[in-house]
Amino acid sequence: MNLLTIDHLTKSYTERLLFDDTSFSINEGEKIGLIGINGTGKSTLLRIVAGLEVPDEGKVVKGRNLDIRFLTQNPEFQAGDTILQSIVRENEGHGHVWDMESQAKSMLTRLGFTDFDSKVETLSGGQKKRVALVSVLLSTADILILDEPTNHLDSTMADWLEDYLRRFKGALLMVTHDRYFLNSVTNRIVELDKGKLYSYQANKANGGEADREGTLGCYEGYLKLKAERLDMAAAAERKRQSILRVELEWMQRGARARSTKQKAHIQRYEALRDQKGQEFDQTIELDSIASRLGRTTVELEGISKAYGEKLLMKDFTYIFLKNDRIGIIGPNGTGKSTLMKITAGWLEPDSGTVTVGQTVKMGYFSQESEDMDGSLRVIDYIKNAAEYVKTKDGSISASQMLERFLFSPEVQYTLVEKLSGGEKRRLYLLRILMEAPNVLLLDEPTNDLDIQTLAILEDYLDSFPGIVVTVSHDRYFLDRVVRRIFAFEGQGEVTQYEGGYTDYQAAFQTKYPDGLPGQEEEEKNAETEVKKNREKPRGERKLKFSYKEQKEWDTIEEDLAALEGRIQTLDGQMAEAASDYSKLNALMEEKTEQERILEEKMERWMYLNDLAEQIENQ
Repeated sequence: MNLLTIDHLTKSYTERLLFDDTSFSINEGEKIGLIGINGTGKSTLLRIVAGLEVPDEGKVVKGRNLDIRFLTQNPEFQAGDTILQSIVRENEGHGHVWDMESQAKSMLTRLGFTDFDSKVETLSGGQKKRVALVSVLLSTADILILDEPTNHLDSTMADWLEDYLRRFKGALLMVTHDRYFLNSVTNRIVELDKGKLYSYQANKANGGEADREGTLGCYEGYLKLKAERLDMAAAAERKRQSILRVELEWMQRGARARSTKQKAHIQRYEALRDQKGQEFDQTIELDSIASRLGRTTVELEGISKAYGEKLLMKDFTYIFLKNDRIGIIGPNGTGKSTLMKITAGWLEPDSGTVTVGQTVKMGYFSQESEDMDGSLRVIDYIKNAAEYVKTKDGSISASQMLERFLFSPEVQYTLVEKLSGGEKRRLYLLRILMEAPNVLLLDEPTNDLDIQTLAILEDYLDSFPGIVVTVSHDRYFLDRVVRRIFAFEGQGEVTQYEGGYTDYQAAFQTKYPDGLPGQEEEEKNAETEVKKNREKPRGERKLKFSYKEQKEWDTIEEDLAALEGRIQTLDGQMAEAASDYSKLNALMEEKTEQERILEEKMERWMYLNDLAEQIENQ
């Protein structure tokens, strides 16, 4: 069953045409992954589907009483709310169940929260995103819209979310860069390319689930079908050009427009000449840029670091080798970015030494992009790093490098402040590469970068003649790039594993078949605490309204009066419409529905009134 359709969608943002007379639809049970280059309008489409923006042209048709929930990239909360209060507030009116708080605590525990009464304004950006994710998942929406849901999730959290969404019964529309996640969760991929939306239904018959042992998943199927589409488009363009050459020769021989046939022939030639040919993405070959690296690289010896009583790392020693490809993984807050900052010289260890060779030139792509001067043009921002860089094929200008990094000549002369968040991250990455480092430190590089940019970066790193160290939760990226894993395993332990992420998983499960020592007990204690809070008898603690119940009790009598008043009004309208069968039937249906709501509201009032008396008498 169709839930939502958008026909003839056209939308512009400043001078950019994001959507050019294209169409989109969501059907019941579909799980759609939306992909495309940053800045082309993916988030805008999500906002249009959610009803937060309207198209310049086109029509959006939604099913009746369709409930949609939207996880934005930067969720906002009401100041003063606790984590639990914000979740309950966001789910008011969305058909949530009465044990909302216990379900919220269970999910929050899964996503790394233990203090549910923390104020939302004290949370980091990543923590706020996880709280908003819980709020959206707890709803009973018909369509979930998720904008980069795996950002700020560690691998264990991403695995849990992947399993949850695979079992989710409603429709799903999401933007994500995680290709394993796309492969496993989605059953249709929609690509936004040059103002058009292309749909690829390339999943397995079992609903999109794919293993990692050669079975064709949705993302892999998309790659295959896209290649076929581009081949067909290229063939059609070659045919058009061939016909155009023949027609041009006919015109050059001196076509005379005396007969009707000749006039029609000339008109066909002019239409063919003026027809816009298929646009194709250029093949991006980004030559690696690096300075010479001497014998001494970066040496970490006996590094220890703690914050208060929390020990992040203890006596960690490693000598980076030329052409090392290191991936750093672990739960959020365990010290991965701290190790990167110590390596880069941004942070001093509590003990231990960091030795950096004289020829080492570091490029640090941090999670927090540097403050960009929004008044600069894109090309000037890059030229401030270098106007030309040397590659094996000779010197390349800043403008050429920008083109290779998906910034068209038109975009190069726009202001930095007009770029999307993802485009700014891509520009920031290019600036670091333009400085020709020979040691690359990449802290969560896959956050906010589109899949095409990631593919360019991965190809770049293949031939990069230096050291690459990356913190990432993107399993595909780790398998594609790294050859050694540093895993933060708690209590200051950083363990080395050989191979990519999949190799690490196999080795970890062999080493710790029951999980890390103490981890299972911690998870059990957290779950027990949630269950205890849920099942604790009323008599053991002071009885009080929940946040939601208090809000409902404050207004329920006014709600009842309004419902009774509406039913009386309907009775009067029915008497006036006694001879108009169609109108009378509609009024009777509305009255029946209002009476049903009134009955439910009365039952709810009785429950709340009884609870209020118990609270008053305790």
